[in-house]
Amino acid sequence: MKKTYKIEVDCANCASLMETEAKKTSGVKDAVVNFMTLKMKVEFEDGADPKEVMERVRENCKRVERDCEIFL
Repeated sequence: MKKTYKIEVDCANCASLMETEAKKTSGVKDAVVNFMTLKMKVEFEDGADPKEVMERVRENCKRVERDCEIFL
């Protein structure tokens, strides 16, 4: 399953850090963050609960970029 989320991030480097952290999160098969459109596209692993996984993604992203936001 794939979903797209609106994000808020200050710079392209921060967006890259968010993408890296999202990809490391359990339950995420792939993630792409686009700084220009302020969107994060996430592909979830089979059987993963998107809501639960995205809470962990948000926590991981905030560890590398405190000011970022993912609108769930």
